Amino acid sequence: MDDELRERVAAAGEAAALFNALKHGNDPDVGAIMGPIMGENPEFRPHGDEIPGVLAPVVNEVAELDDAERRERLGELAPDRLAELEADDEADDRVLPDLPNAEDGEVVMRAAPNPNGPWHVGHARMPAVIGTYKQRYDGEFICRFDDTDPETKRPDLDAYDAILEDIEYLGFEPDRVLRASDRLETYYDHARELIDLGGAYTCSCSGDEFSELKNAGEACPHREKDVETVREEFAAMVDGEYSAGEMVLRVKTDIDHKNPALRDWVAFRMIDTPHPREEAAEYRCWPMLDFQSGVDDHLTGVTHIIRGIDLQDSAKRQRFVYDYFDWEYPEVLHWGHVQVDEYDVKLSTSTIKQLIADGELTGWDDPRAPTIRSMRRRGIRGQALVDSMTELGMSTSDVDLAMSSVYANNRDLVDDEADRYFFVRDRDDAPAVELPIVDGDAPAPEAGHPPLHPEHPDRGERDVPAGRVVVESPDLPPEGERVWLKGYGPVRYEGDELVFLDADIEIVREGDVDVVHWAPADEGLETLLRTVDGDVRGIAEPALADVDPDTVVQFVRVGFARIDAFDPEATDEADGPNGSEDLVAYYAHP
Repeated sequence: MDDELRERVAAAGEAAALFNALKHGNDPDVGAIMGPIMGENPEFRPHGDEIPGVLAPVVNEVAELDDAERRERLGELAPDRLAELEADDEADDRVLPDLPNAEDGEVVMRAAPNPNGPWHVGHARMPAVIGTYKQRYDGEFICRFDDTDPETKRPDLDAYDAILEDIEYLGFEPDRVLRASDRLETYYDHARELIDLGGAYTCSCSGDEFSELKNAGEACPHREKDVETVREEFAAMVDGEYSAGEMVLRVKTDIDHKNPALRDWVAFRMIDTPHPREEAAEYRCWPMLDFQSGVDDHLTGVTHIIRGIDLQDSAKRQRFVYDYFDWEYPEVLHWGHVQVDEYDVKLSTSTIKQLIADGELTGWDDPRAPTIRSMRRRGIRGQALVDSMTELGMSTSDVDLAMSSVYANNRDLVDDEADRYFFVRDRDDAPAVELPIVDGDAPAPEAGHPPLHPEHPDRGERDVPAGRVVVESPDLPPEGERVWLKGYGPVRYEGDELVFLDADIEIVREGDVDVVHWAPADEGLETLLRTVDGDVRGIAEPALADVDPDTVVQFVRVGFARIDAFDPEATDEADGPNGSEDLVAYYAHP
């Protein structure tokens, strides 16, 4: 790097360090500004190994300044950056709007999952937003399992704990956890009260019969039953004296309502299939979701409800019940659906469950599955997903979650902690190549010594044995050309050998020689990397054998990955680990 370029790097680094320190209210860090500087100045990239050394003293100088001095200096160096910062200071950077009629300490919100399976990625939006609002308003977060459909959306007994684990992974803890299937007697009590108020009646019409009447705006013949008869027939429902389809309890609304879906809707129905929870297995009379949810929202003090724009009718149905009881309806916010790119699997619990049953996926944490469990196993932090979900805002239009956004947020969280290691992929379309390193115009070193982290020299170096090495075939230069083995040195590709050269890093800085990763052929670890697109095998450097499971590392030039725990002797999958591996890792992202 010549003196002119060094001055340009230092100037860009000072401006970036000042901006970063003022924006985030803390001392700058070389790692935090490296990415933006390299992205904005492509001509700096060939000198990546030297850049940190130039930036370090500049960053240290900025760290010694107070905010007033930093602001003054940024105005001298980059007035446009200072103007950007001041504009940000004036704007409200919260992507979630303030809740209507919300008071600190009084906001109560609920997530109401159906526990028919662990959560897919789209489910993360609700707890992410509710948890964020809870923090903003010092409010309360309720997790209520709406599990009152033991037949068509049959609860999965393992899903209750799995969903709570997913919420914990996202960084939140519900203040209260409720199961609707524990509260049947409460719903019965409110149904009896509604009957006494003249707001409900029992109906034995078939579904088709009532549909014809409803669509024609005609009253059901059972609508004017006397209250005593309705009470008796509802008691018989509760006692299980009817079979499925024989009797329902309807909320009396407006038979002339312009929306037929709101006309005398069903509040309770009979279900013959026992609930899978032992505590609820004897019940046969079950509330419909609109009744159960409406009652629970009032009794638990919910002040604000978020639901999909396609569920606008739910609030309208529930308001009839609230009017009968003279309750105040919570504030309601609607949003559109969220779609997630990258995955080939549909965001559907039933679809994922079927793929697992069919053996197409190995489980809910298969890296190909669009699930929260999968993201956690891949080493993606819950906070990264929360940040991306809240950044979507509260639009009533359908929105797309780009996984690149999640990856960018996660990269910010893990990059500083993730030590670097080499992993050479052996792919069908790009097989790994094994070659010896031989003495050339200088003796070939016995090992390479790359740093554990380029921004943290205090962490030390790795010892990567050389001798016979493997490289990815696309990284091999043309015959007779040079390449720099990262952390080792320069070699020339000659026939079936890599000849060590007497040259320094200047050949890289001149832009004529690529820097590539590599691994020892003999001492390397047979590694399986599990990715969204399928499994990739290869060789990793031996130092990874000492890395604890659940640690996130960066495979140089490949991406971030989480080291997995596995038992080679107990692993034998047709598609996946087969027991030959020394190491299994789950790929997070580039």
